Amino acid sequence: MHEPMSARSARLAATIVVLAAALLGGCGGGGGSGGGGGGPLSCSVDDQKAWLSSYFDSDYFWYALSPRPNPQSPATVAEHFDALLYTGGDARFPRDRWSQYESTESFNRFYGEGRTLGYGLSVAGLEVVGQPAMPLLVRGVDPSSPAATAGLVRGDRILSLNGRSAADLIAADDFDALTPDRAGQTLSVQWRTVDGTERSAVLVAAIHDVAPVRGARVLATPSGSLLGYVEVRNMVSQAAPAIETAFAQFRASGVRDVVLDLRYNGGGLVSSGATLASYIGGTRVAGQTYATLLYNDKRAASNESFRFATPAPASAANLGRVFVLIGRRTCSASEQVINGLRGAGIEVVAIGEGSCGKPVGSLPRADSCGTTYSIVNFESVNQANQGRYFDGFQPTCGIAEDFTQPQGSASDPLLVAARVMADGGACPAPASRAQPLAASRERTRGRSDERQDMVPR
Repeated sequence: MHEPMSARSARLAATIVVLAAALLGGCGGGGGSGGGGGGPLSCSVDDQKAWLSSYFDSDYFWYALSPRPNPQSPATVAEHFDALLYTGGDARFPRDRWSQYESTESFNRFYGEGRTLGYGLSVAGLEVVGQPAMPLLVRGVDPSSPAATAGLVRGDRILSLNGRSAADLIAADDFDALTPDRAGQTLSVQWRTVDGTERSAVLVAAIHDVAPVRGARVLATPSGSLLGYVEVRNMVSQAAPAIETAFAQFRASGVRDVVLDLRYNGGGLVSSGATLASYIGGTRVAGQTYATLLYNDKRAASNESFRFATPAPASAANLGRVFVLIGRRTCSASEQVINGLRGAGIEVVAIGEGSCGKPVGSLPRADSCGTTYSIVNFESVNQANQGRYFDGFQPTCGIAEDFTQPQGSASDPLLVAARVMADGGACPAPASRAQPLAASRERTRGRSDERQDMVPR
């Protein structure tokens, strides 16, 4: 018998901190220098580099294709990490642009507590790379964040950050100022509001909740049919109760189709994505394979499958199609939701722009020196063995974002398209491939609450 999702969600929420501790704490200190048995012998630069080399050779998905830099070189630990990354050359795989690292404190805060350090301000930097004459617009503000307290909203135009003009920031493709290193760090912002008023404020970096689920409600299509809408921003365990509540609302209202807004979802836990997909697929897919994670040949014994769960009766909506709003920041575990549903035969209508293209994930590993490494350890395939969507998922209906319109509002062009198509109408604009993804630092580095993760927990 399959465990009901209400019980499974509660169990996951209650144990995620323990899981994170077991995953990370068991990887530090003492032991040998190998990637499979503990952390570096010490926190000296040479020992950290030697451990990284061994870890990559043992666990890196592309270990057979990656460089072999000498750990005895004068490079720093960060330089050695970069030198270990697969740079391309195999027609099956693009270069590795996802392996990364962060402080263990930051990782545990995000996945253990569902919180992040930041200003809560996101800008539409990807859309204006190489175009310094274009306006730099706010694309989102986190609830209860310093930016929200200062009154910034989506559609405001950034004039400067810490005295650097928007044109300079765009030309340099440098949005590092938006990612603080510590609580209490400040960011001076000048902006023009949507009504044309110029304002300024000094934001103070703080730890705040990530608010993984937002805006759940029931809408009417132009013909009067009911349509569920929910934005899932992060695949973390803290999302489970709000997701369950949203789908219970959809069931009680008798909605037939659902709009799932993943345009800013960079991923997270595979289990959270599977839970979300299970509410959409319902009893039609319960027990089927959601995703299979395939490790390198040295770690093939670790290959594992995640299955669709059985929805709790109160939340088991009889859904038809799912309209998924996607974009350049739809990545990793959020793309896995699309792939998993399609592999199980669920009709997924993608609206927006092409997704980021990351069918690979990481089993994060902490050293004993305060750093957690998320190198690519596996690739993900669905029940039909479909994967390797490195070019991203292209939209069924290609619609460009309008950052001057509130996300999820009646004037949001992506949601407008979903409401029209839910009534059987055609896409309001010709479907087309999205523009190629820019090699932007905003994309490859990202903000801590928009990480590009697929974590097998």
